[in-house]
Amino acid sequence: MPHAEQANYPTDLTDEQWQILHRLLPHPSRRGAPQRICRRSVINAILYVLRSGCAWRLLPHEFPKWKTVYGIFYRWRNDGTWQVIHDTLRDKLRRQTGRKTSPSAAILDSQTVKTTEVGGTRGFDAGKKINGRKRHLVVDTLGLILAVVVHSAGVQDHDGALDVLGVLDRLRSKFRRMKVIFADIAYSRNDLPLRVRTSFGWLLQTVLRPAKFKGFVVLPKRWIVERTFGWLGRYRRHSKDYERNTASSEAMIYISMIHLMLRRLERGKT
Repeated sequence: MPHAEQANYPTDLTDEQWQILHRLLPHPSRRGAPQRICRRSVINAILYVLRSGCAWRLLPHEFPKWKTVYGIFYRWRNDGTWQVIHDTLRDKLRRQTGRKTSPSAAILDSQTVKTTEVGGTRGFDAGKKINGRKRHLVVDTLGLILAVVVHSAGVQDHDGALDVLGVLDRLRSKFRRMKVIFADIAYSRNDLPLRVRTSFGWLLQTVLRPAKFKGFVVLPKRWIVERTFGWLGRYRRHSKDYERNTASSEAMIYISMIHLMLRRLERGKT
């Protein structure tokens, strides 16, 4: 396989990042003609789309053809490759920081964003007055994502929370030490803490806002997930939800975090 050309964009993987990542990629299929596309160039193209916010068709000509890039993104979305890579890097980064791979606490929150004319799942968030989708995240105390679900903005927070916690529950073998999940006051309604306790066995602890303070207040634990949303906001593809399918939206979130974690792992090796 030909070596990738010299990096031309700030989003391109460095040699150190590629050394970490390439071992986690699925082996090329043995069927058909040998694969001639440089995978490093394909991933660089996907990162360019994510960070710049451009459309697939507007990829610069230095990258492989956009249909090839999108096809690999789509195939790895469907077979779970992006999530496997993400989870492997998260565990590696937690170990690098002296943490166990299974956290004992997590933080839950959602973010509502507008959608575009491409269609797909959408709804109206009456609280935020936004027609679009919600990104529901569960993160560890480092801000790394444990589970993500993207759904209609019309889904209430307590119902969306059960969806994303259900994803976390299906990964229970990875999170055996999980005990408590922190969330804001919106998640205390409709007996959600009781439902979380009976369904999953976790304590859903509400972080209350101090009554004597007005305006913006940094809340304990809650700021961690807000910082994660801030990290995702650096990638302009997340300024709205441009994807037709919510599975693509979730994959884009995983890839953004893959890029972030690669940079941190690279710094940790120096």
